[in-house]
This record gives sequence, C-alpha cells and structure tokens, in this order.
Amino acid sequence: MSSETIVTALFLISAVIAAGVLINAIFPTITRTADTFGSASSEADTRIRTDFKIVNTYADASTAKIWCKNIGSARLHANEVDMADIYIGSPSNFDRFSLAGKYADLTNSYWDPGETLSITLTGISSLLPDNAGEDVYVAIVLPNGVRRDLEFTRS
Repeated sequence: MSSETIVTALFLISAVIAAGVLINAIFPTITRTADTFGSASSEADTRIRTDFKIVNTYADASTAKIWCKNIGSARLHANEVDMADIYIGSPSNFDRFSLAGKYADLTNSYWDPGETLSITLTGISSLLPDNAGEDVYVAIVLPNGVRRDLEFTRS
C-alpha cells in the first residue's frame, strides 16, 4: 500500500513539473503573438485615420507648388511630414525628394485635420517638362504608406 502511495505521489509530482514546463514553453509564444496582433492593429488604425488629398498644383520651367489637405482624422507631427517622400517630374523622368524643408511651417508643429500643407520645390528644371502644356507627375508617400499621386499640366 505504501509503495502505491509513493508511486502515485511521484506521478503527481511529475505531472505538476511537466505542466510547469509546458506553461513556460507556451506562454512566451502566446505573449509574442498577442503583441504582434496588437501592433498590427495599431498600425492599421493609424493608417485608416490618416488621409490627405492633393488639392492644387502648379509647375513652371523650374519650380513646382503642391497643396495638400489633411482630410483624415489623425494629425501628423512635423517629424512625420519631414520623413514623407515626394516624387515629381515628367511621367517618364521623375525623382524622389524628402519633404523636409520643402513645405511652409506648421503653426503648432502638427499637420492637423483640415489644414492645407503648401509644398514648394525649386531647382528641378531637369525633371520638369520643357514645354508648357506637358504632363507633370507628382506622388506623395507618408511614412505609414498612405500615398496619393496626380498628373497635371505644366504652366
């Protein structure tokens, strides 16, 4: 009888140890998975709430001006706007620039919903079409991947 008790106690101790090992092996994986889903959800929320529209454009032989309106519900800090890319040129010959230093100052360091951002690019005559009436391509890509593009006619 006492040998059965000892064997049962050993089985019980082994089961408790095995359960502890199993929990220690599975718990970090569950935590990482939950963190991944939480991060993806947060990024998707930010991207959904971020939207803008190119509302007006102008280009001559060497300068281009683009006005963009924040039509989303998220506001973007000036650092995020600085990290945005702008592609401009003729449809077959365009180049990428950073927006840093190419837009009018943001009054409170944020591009708030409803505000219009004025972008000026100078010294880009090699990228713009030679003749008035030809197409100019512009695309703006925010750091979170939100992208808008447009073709317009050079003045």
